[in-house]
Amino acid sequence: MLKRNVNAELHKWKDNPSRKPLIIRGARQVGKTTLVKSFTENYKNKILLNLEKISDKKIFEDFDNVKDIVDVLLLKYNITTDQTEGLLLFMDEIQESPKAIKLLRYFYEEYPQIHVIAAGSLLEFALKEIESFPVGRVEYLYLHPFNFPEYLNALGYNTALERLNKIPVKKTAHSILMELFNNYAIIGGMPEIVKNYCEKKSLADLKRIYESLWETFKDDMTKYASNKSAMNVMRHIVNTAYLNLDERVKFQNFGNSNYKSREVGEAMRTLENARFLFLIYPTTEVEVPIKSDLKKSPRLQFLDTGLINYKSGIQAELLSMKDLSSFYKGYLIPHIITQEIISIINLSNTKPNFWVREKTQSSAEVDLVVQYKDKVIPVEIKSGSIGKLRSLHQFMERTNHNFAVRIYGGEFNIQKVNTPNKKEFLLMNLPYYLGTKIFNYLECFFEN
Repeated sequence: MLKRNVNAELHKWKDNPSRKPLIIRGARQVGKTTLVKSFTENYKNKILLNLEKISDKKIFEDFDNVKDIVDVLLLKYNITTDQTEGLLLFMDEIQESPKAIKLLRYFYEEYPQIHVIAAGSLLEFALKEIESFPVGRVEYLYLHPFNFPEYLNALGYNTALERLNKIPVKKTAHSILMELFNNYAIIGGMPEIVKNYCEKKSLADLKRIYESLWETFKDDMTKYASNKSAMNVMRHIVNTAYLNLDERVKFQNFGNSNYKSREVGEAMRTLENARFLFLIYPTTEVEVPIKSDLKKSPRLQFLDTGLINYKSGIQAELLSMKDLSSFYKGYLIPHIITQEIISIINLSNTKPNFWVREKTQSSAEVDLVVQYKDKVIPVEIKSGSIGKLRSLHQFMERTNHNFAVRIYGGEFNIQKVNTPNKKEFLLMNLPYYLGTKIFNYLECFFEN
């Protein structure tokens, strides 16, 4: 059973006397069911349902109140009433029963002693059909593909993981961690891929699994599309979008098509609801709050970099490279670092932004911005020299603090840098493998 970092959040939820029913959200094949089934080992009494099974779904369809449903479940699973204290009820594929989703609020109100977890891959679409969704009566946990620390743990690189978690990272660990991160960036974090790579340690043996995963996502489009025309647009996006990661997205005629902006925009947002891809929007803010500028062109972010590498046919070539930052139009490292940062956002459905100048014709663009306390921190992702970070300098001349981050192929260090207008700021240089640790390092950065 491969350990996930969100286990810590599950235990916090379990120990919270005010817990609400928990809905675990995420794309297909990211390990939601496996995660919960592993977590059920912490419970003596448990009921595990799969609402794709007619018999399990029928329990919710046949009764209109939670009391009757609980009575049926206790009888079916031979659990007495006094054993409901601390009982775990897991409803997998809950999107198959909108009625079950609506009833979640009543578990919270009438049976707070029962620990309720629900999971499903197409929840965003099921939620649209529900008029009285239990807002404020449920909690969410978002699951993503494996990130680098989870990958190290899965492959048994315990010493490397120990070094990664030590702040600041030792220089003696740098070359090994870079090599391991390069392999992770090539393979990606889809759980089935990681599991099979753990067993065989061969990239060649993974082709069938990559293809199966990709085809599964394509087949799912029939569930997302409202009509045949929308399905054709989505199919075109899936077949071409991974070739457009190095540039901002223009919806009109996307991927050399004749599709209109409205058609592509709707299809993109549908695929985003399925968490197959994300639209990463720019912001012009240099102070909190960070507001996405939805009128400006976004960047595309896919669920998993490994899937993109596979579809692009570049994995074998990547294996021979020590620094991936300049390969394939430079998209690979910014994509995997964005994926790393998204992977640590487990409690909300938020995404990072990138920064652009307000001036319309300006080409100034900082790869990412993140909020740390009351500050907007610019994050550049590259291997160039300090003097080439022109956009970062422009951001720093506009903001009200003097802290910035560069994620690159070198070793960890902190430098004093001056903008062209002589504003001095501190630049924290983080190696690629510390993407998931950015907020830990920011905390130390500000404290010291």
